[in-house]
Formats: sequence, structure tokens, C-alpha cells
Amino acid sequence: MQEEKNTQSEEAVATEEVVQESPAVETAVYEKKEYAHDDFDWSQGNRNTPHYDDTDSKKYSESYSATLTSLTENEIVRATVSSITDSDAILDMGSKSDGLVSLSEFRDTPDLKIGDTVEVYIEKQEDDKGRLVLSRRKAKLLRAWERIVDSYSNGTIIKGTVVSKTKGGLIVDAGGLETFLPGSQIDIKPIIDYDAYVGKTMEFKVVKINEVIKNAVVSHKALIESDLAEQREAIISGLEKGQVLEGTVKNLTDFGAFMDLGGVDGLLYITDISWGRINHPSEVLALNEKVRVVVLDFDEGKKRISLGLKQLQPHPWDVLGDEIKEGATVKGKIVNIEDYGAFLEITPGVEGLIHVSEVSWSSQPVNAREFFTVDQECEVQIVTLDKEDRKMSLSLKQLSNDPWTDLDTKFPVGTKVSGEVKNLTPYGVFVELEEGIGGMIHISDLSWTKRYNHPSEFTKVGDQIEVVILDIDFESRKLSLGHKQIEENPWDTFENVFPVGSYHEATVTSVGDRGAKVQLPYGLEAFAPSRHLKKEDGSNAQADEQLTFKVIEFNRDDKRIMVSHMRYWQDINKEAEDGVRQEKQRQRKETRDTISKHQSRVERTTLGDMDVFASLKGQLDGDAAPAAKAEEE
Repeated sequence: MQEEKNTQSEEAVATEEVVQESPAVETAVYEKKEYAHDDFDWSQGNRNTPHYDDTDSKKYSESYSATLTSLTENEIVRATVSSITDSDAILDMGSKSDGLVSLSEFRDTPDLKIGDTVEVYIEKQEDDKGRLVLSRRKAKLLRAWERIVDSYSNGTIIKGTVVSKTKGGLIVDAGGLETFLPGSQIDIKPIIDYDAYVGKTMEFKVVKINEVIKNAVVSHKALIESDLAEQREAIISGLEKGQVLEGTVKNLTDFGAFMDLGGVDGLLYITDISWGRINHPSEVLALNEKVRVVVLDFDEGKKRISLGLKQLQPHPWDVLGDEIKEGATVKGKIVNIEDYGAFLEITPGVEGLIHVSEVSWSSQPVNAREFFTVDQECEVQIVTLDKEDRKMSLSLKQLSNDPWTDLDTKFPVGTKVSGEVKNLTPYGVFVELEEGIGGMIHISDLSWTKRYNHPSEFTKVGDQIEVVILDIDFESRKLSLGHKQIEENPWDTFENVFPVGSYHEATVTSVGDRGAKVQLPYGLEAFAPSRHLKKEDGSNAQADEQLTFKVIEFNRDDKRIMVSHMRYWQDINKEAEDGVRQEKQRQRKETRDTISKHQSRVERTTLGDMDVFASLKGQLDGDAAPAAKAEEE
């Protein structure tokens, strides 16, 4: 259409030029136009083209429109590069107008040329300048996401290029869309150097997608595993227990080693690596090392194969030398420690137990975890040996003489010796007199005068303490020791010093719910019940207070003294009252005596007067006899 319009314009211009150059022609034409109006065919165009009616116009318009491509926004279409400028690529969309895309979006195709077909994304059919708005980058991203979704849904394979390393894995460019490749999904074997994969183009399967943020997780390991699936099935189907295979150590863990058996993995547990005890598989195996292993068990359903290495060698107990026998002295190292003892490895795979009772001749309990350490070398004697059950008991103490053999000669009962405090318990103190010989001091035998709640109030571990041998139990191998027996029993004297009813100045050392402890002279401890702590003012005695106490009970056998402060001040008050009462009685007696003497004197005076009068009367009456009788009275 545009070409026709241009042609018509050019012809019109040419005609005008011709007319202007030739006046005769102009007159002729003018005359023709002027005189041929009736004969002029108005249906003809200026180029003598026929005029179309409405039906033909519609038909031809539809035919023309059918040759054009219908474009819709937000869709991907194919276009042909029709021209390339310094900055843009002009694309033929098959529509009325061409598209324009910046060459910066074709950086991945530096050899772009005219005639190439590319895909573009239609952002707008027409912008404010009437041009198509296209994007090749968005088209690539949409196509890449479609391929990712297809790989996730149908398991198809996609290609990508590792562009960088990130925490825990790699970043893969999959057709312009960045995806994440975890380190565990790079290969079937552990990968340490991630940098070696940067820049490589690899094939992947999509294992996880996020539709919201258009993100995906890919795996190269899945491709390898799928390739090995058939090979794995063939290997597992041909496995038999006891079959010997050659494998490669692909990974070492704390619990064992993973072996590559040529497409299928097997696990070699740490307990099946060596007959002897090992702390880690790396002590025997190394990565990528090829070793022969035996199939111990396998599960076709779970694809698990258990392997063994030590089973290819005879059991050490089956080839035990004749020198290993009961009573023999052997050396080894401690490989395990339990509460009840320690295990000594004589040769790899041959172990014996040193029970805590075989550590020392002493009857004091031994803590195996404090006495032994792992890898400690020891020399022991074989006590029992059972090759069938593969058990052996060992002893440390059997290598030294039993000190209890002549104990009664060396430490007879009553001997005073010095020993080291080895242990404290709530009921006593364990004292070691010499290597292998020790005994216990009961808490009641620590002091004659003081009662202890715990032996730690009296001594501590490591102290030297003097003791007396009280008793020897050879059958139980026990010694009874005493510390207070070093001195004479002071209670024989205390009975005279602290008799019941005596008063003593004392100090309250502690106060409890039931009463208080009271420190008497000579370091003697007494007890005062709560009600006997009451003072004269009504308050109770407190700790560190010095008061006078009265002994109200003395028990020599139980070594118990009970005192009372309340009885003391009650006695004082009673004695004061008794003194006042006696004084009053004395005064009353003196008063009675004085009155009695005075009355006697008065009576004697009165009687004398009566005698005089009687004598006079007798004289007057002349009766001498009655007068004499009255005189005698």
C-alpha cells in the first residue's frame, strides 16, 4: 500500500512537470477536461485502476490481514532478524510494524546475524511513540522457568553453568535463571573443593522449585545415581553372604567407612574393621584406598550392604599363643574403663578385665576411672583364662605380696601407728597405714569429748593421723582403728568433775530446734534442751553466749551430759528465798526466846513475893510446918 502511494505521488509530480514544460499539452488536457465531462469515467482512479465495491474491498482486506501475525501482550513470539544497527537489532515480527531490541540483550549470542530466528517477549503492543516494546531477556527467563518446571515434573535433564560458589553449595545459571546446587548434590562422593566446579557446564535434574519466588534446587548427583541404578541392581542381585569384593573407601565417619563397590555403596562398621579396638576408622583406612571386604549382610529392598574387613583374618583368640596361660605375667594397654574395672588389650582383639577388687590388697574401694587411663600400659597376672568363651580376668595386686599374711605380727591389736587419710564417709574415716593395708576409724572413735556430724569437721583427705589398732578381721580383711584411744578415757575423771547438781561456766556453741550444744571446761560438750535455755528475764540463750549451767544428767557409758541454765537461776532464787525464810525463823526464835526469858523472870519475882506473904501468914497463924513446906517448894 505504501509503495503504491509513493508511486502515485511520483507519477503525479512527473505529470505536473510535463504539463508545465509543454503548454500545448496543458491546453489540450484543459480542453479535454473542459469538453469531455460527460464522457469521463469517474470510477477509474488516477492510474486507470478499477474502483472496488464494498464486497471486494472487504474480501481483499481480509486476505491481506490473514498474511499478518496477530500479536498479544505478555506472550513469547518468534521473530527474524531483518537488520542490525550499531545498538539495536530490528526484528521482523510478521506484523504491520517491525520490533526493536537492544543488542545488549544478545550478549550470549555474539555471532548474531541477519536471518537468525530469536524469541522475544511482548511487553506492550504500542508505547507512547507507537512502537512495539519487546524483551529477549524476559523471554529467556520464561523459557528457562518452563524447562525447570518440566524437569521437576517429568524428570527431564537441563543444562547449566556453575557461575559461583556460595555457602553450602554452588550457584548454577540454567538458561539465564540462577538455581542452587547443594554440596551434597554435586556428586555421589563428598566434595571438598567447590572452586574446581566454577565455570563448568553440567547437566542437572530439578529436585525442588518455588513457584512464588521462581527459585529452584538442582542436582547433578541424581543423574549419576540414575545412571548407576541399573548397575546397582545388577550388583545387588548377584550378592551373597560371605562374598569377597574389592571396594574403594569413599568416606570416613565416626561410626564406620562407606565403600564404593563399583556403583553401589556398602557400610563397613567400625567394629568390623579390626579385631582390636579403634577410636576412628582413619586409624586403619584412608580415603580412596582400595581394600578387600566380605559381605556380611544385605537388604535388597533398602539397598543396604553390611561389609566386614576383620572377618578376612582369623580371630586372635583362635591363634592365641601357649605363653598366654593362667598365672603368666603379661603386658598390655588399657582400651576401655568401666565402673567395675578396666579392659586391658594384650594383643589386638584379645582383652582381659582388671576388676576393681584386683587392683589393690587394700579393702578400700577403688574408683577405676580415677585409677586407670585409656592407653595406659600395665603389667598384670592372668588369674583365669577361658578360650571358649574368650574371657580373661587379670590382676595387678597378685604381682605383689599379700600384706595381710603377717599383719598381726606387724600391726598387733593395741599398736599406735600413723596413717594417711584416704577417704571420708558420713560414718567414718578410711586411713591407709601402708600400701595395701588400711582401716576405718568410726566417727564415734574420733574424740572422747566432742560429737561430730561429719568426719570432715575433724580431718580431711591427705592428712596424717595417729590411730590405734582396735581389731583385725582376717576373713573380711578389715581393720578397726581408733583415734581417741590414743589418750586415756577422761570420762572416769569427768564423773567427779561434773557431778549432777554442780554448776559450771559454759559457752553456747550452737542452737537447734531441740536444744543447744554447750562447751564445758576441758573441751567437754554437753547438751541443753530447749526449755532449759530459758533465762531469768524470759528470753532464751543464744549462740556464743556465756552462762552458768547446772548439770542435771551425767551418763558415763553413753558419754552424755545434760545441763540446764534455767535450773541454775531457779536454784539461786530458791536459795535466796530459803535464806530469807531461815533468817525470819531465826529472828522469830530469838524473839520467842527473849520473851520466854522475860516471862521467866517475871514469874520468879511474883512467886518470891508470894513466899514472903505465906511465911508471914504462917508465922501469924503459928503453923511452922506449912511454912517449911512452902519454903521447899
